[in-house]
Amino acid sequence: MADRSGGSTGAAGVGPAVDGPDRVRNVVLVGHTGAGKTTLVESLLVATGTITRPGRVEDGTTVSDFEDIEHRQHRSVGLSVAPVEFDGAKINLLDTPGYADFVGDLRAGLRAADAALFVVSAADGVDGSTRMLWDECAAVGMPRAIVVTKLDSARADFDEVTAVCQDAFGDGDSDRVLPLYLPVHDGDGSVAGLMGLLTQRVYDYSSGTREVRDPEPEHLPLIEEARNRLIEAVIAESEDETLMDRYLGGEEVDVDTLVADLEVAVARGSFYPILASSTVNGLGSVELLEGVVRACPSPPEHEVPPVTTIEGKPREPLTCDPEGPLVAEVVKTTSDPYVGRISLVRVFSGTLRPDMTVHVSGHGLADRGHEDHDVDEKIGALSSPLGKTQRQMNRGIAGDVVAVAKLTRAETGDTLSDKDTPLLMEPWVMPDPLLPVAIEAHSKADEDKLSQGLARLVAEDPTLRLENNPDTRQLVLWCMGEAHVEVLLDRLRARYGVAVDAVPHKVALRETFAGKASGRGRHVKQSGGHGQFAVCEIEVEPMPNGGGFEFVDKVYGGAVPKQFIPSVEKGVRAQMARGVVSGHPVVDLRVTLVDGKAHSVDSSDMAFQMAGALALREAAAGSNVHLLEPVSEIGVIVSDDYVGGVMSDLSSRRGRVVGTEPVGVGRTLIRAEVPEVEISRYAIDLRSISHCTGTFSRSYVRHEPMPPQLAAKVKAETAH
Repeated sequence: MADRSGGSTGAAGVGPAVDGPDRVRNVVLVGHTGAGKTTLVESLLVATGTITRPGRVEDGTTVSDFEDIEHRQHRSVGLSVAPVEFDGAKINLLDTPGYADFVGDLRAGLRAADAALFVVSAADGVDGSTRMLWDECAAVGMPRAIVVTKLDSARADFDEVTAVCQDAFGDGDSDRVLPLYLPVHDGDGSVAGLMGLLTQRVYDYSSGTREVRDPEPEHLPLIEEARNRLIEAVIAESEDETLMDRYLGGEEVDVDTLVADLEVAVARGSFYPILASSTVNGLGSVELLEGVVRACPSPPEHEVPPVTTIEGKPREPLTCDPEGPLVAEVVKTTSDPYVGRISLVRVFSGTLRPDMTVHVSGHGLADRGHEDHDVDEKIGALSSPLGKTQRQMNRGIAGDVVAVAKLTRAETGDTLSDKDTPLLMEPWVMPDPLLPVAIEAHSKADEDKLSQGLARLVAEDPTLRLENNPDTRQLVLWCMGEAHVEVLLDRLRARYGVAVDAVPHKVALRETFAGKASGRGRHVKQSGGHGQFAVCEIEVEPMPNGGGFEFVDKVYGGAVPKQFIPSVEKGVRAQMARGVVSGHPVVDLRVTLVDGKAHSVDSSDMAFQMAGALALREAAAGSNVHLLEPVSEIGVIVSDDYVGGVMSDLSSRRGRVVGTEPVGVGRTLIRAEVPEVEISRYAIDLRSISHCTGTFSRSYVRHEPMPPQLAAKVKAETAH
């Protein structure tokens, strides 16, 4: 994020600042990959004079996409911030990646923002992933507006994309999704400007600069119906009943009053205005900026997430007050090779200042490698990030988004608060990573640096889970998808100098005896001096699923001396851990020691351990041993259009559907039990089957016998 060279992507020096949170607007740009979010940010940066000319995604010259992997892939892979100043307000533009693998950065952007600009391409419309992103915003109650981009495209049809947005986002009421502007075309049919429905003014961009003029008289009747519909919808959704009576009574309502009601309707999350944009000539940029400042809610209008004490006791709700108690949250963590760790922080209450000591607290993500911690840290410099460029700030007031240097312990999702009265903010919900990738260090030098590099990745990315599987002895990264894996391994190599190799992921199989068996272990060696002598006879029988291990002593007459009976058990347990046919642990077994022999001189603890292990192996050789595979219950939520395809696919994976039920409108939850070996890559396959409309969760249920033909294949592979 830091640019020591002075930064070619934006103005260096001092970042924009405001006196109060009411002059801040935090807006997150949301939309699927290719909708034009990053290009729209470039257009807004140029319109405000923040940069002199726009960069291009294809050239790797945009402010938002500054990582090497973003330049190579021509798409965003992480959250970035681009603050601009317009009409006395500071607008923090939060550019999020549109690809589903990076939903963690999307949710971080939603957490830091007070409103969402939902970017939809006029050429491509709304697809399944776009609808899922809309649901992501709706789930957290985010006020939304829609920006239609690429109006200059040959396939662009503003009326058609408006109808599509109304169908997709209106919840059955198309009057909740209406345009604030209509495109104005020139003689050859290209978009030359915009007609403001509220102002009844034309914003003409045909000359290359923005000119404001009155519409031609003959155009007013053409927009009358759209204007009346918009005004009635805004007044209705803002629930301004007095104004509605005045309007229906024929009174002319001034624009400022309508804009005030528009802001109320948007803030309530009941009305979603459509704006228009074309980056070729900057068309719509000023209108969009005006809409953000005048119609989007400011931080004081957005409820602060609940906070508790460190002990978990509820605290009275906070407000967005720069003079209130300090509560801020780390929404993104990155590491810079020059200045170290940089934390992107949303300040919800109080004021952050350089060199102050804050309390850093983080809880609830221990299962993903984030240890619970409560520490005091002195923060470093504050800055306003513009892509990778850091511009100095002397404070970060409530409502603002700032970058903080040198917080060595703070991780994404942690709370910063006053050291004397530490608080903990309710965390935002993170999706479970469901794609396992086993890795190994490429060389001994990489192995020495691996743990530190992985620790830093985990600190940066709460959607990553690190597992050191004791059963398979593999180091596993649980990721969101293949693109997520590629980015993680690239960062591990580029930032931390650690090369790793991906290896086949192993599922934790187990073994168990199918029936009763007996075995005799004889460990006798004579090599001069003290030898080794131990003989034991055991009987084994399977226990119910989940029954564990039981060792029973039924030796009579001291055939096995009492001091060596625990040695037999120890040897049996060791062999169970190593497996008896395929190298997987043996479970759910009762072993009974029934007889044996000992020597007064040559018997020892180690000898009887060896005999116990040999006895179990002999019992296995004379019995049928089942391979057990883990079975998970998965819950798949998918569009109704793809329920049949998903259920058919689950059946092909040896899955058993145990139930279905409707979830919301047009979606179904499918619950099924599926062997884990069949769903290692299901996070990827489900997207293909459901056209990016499906999500799933999984939880371990039990181990059960693997089909004989598959078990035989595993045993044969082990034998080789």
